[in-house]
Amino acid sequence: MNEIRNTPSVLAQLAHAPWRTSTRSQTSNCVEVAPLRTGPAAVALRDSKDRGGPVLLFNRAGWLGFISGAKNGQFDLN
Repeated sequence: MNEIRNTPSVLAQLAHAPWRTSTRSQTSNCVEVAPLRTGPAAVALRDSKDRGGPVLLFNRAGWLGFISGAKNGQFDLN
């Protein structure tokens, strides 16, 4: 996995990103996701309870792998 740094370009995109949550999520108990337009990061993910907190950045391959793992139960706690 490659690290994606918070460059000025990425930070500017995060400030104006179209963040969205799942329609199945409760109001303050979910994550928000936003597509990014340029640079090595394709998708940003953050905690809706801490919008000013840390943001996970994924390149396209990393995001597709994360989604695949979630669908297959790879991250289930049970």
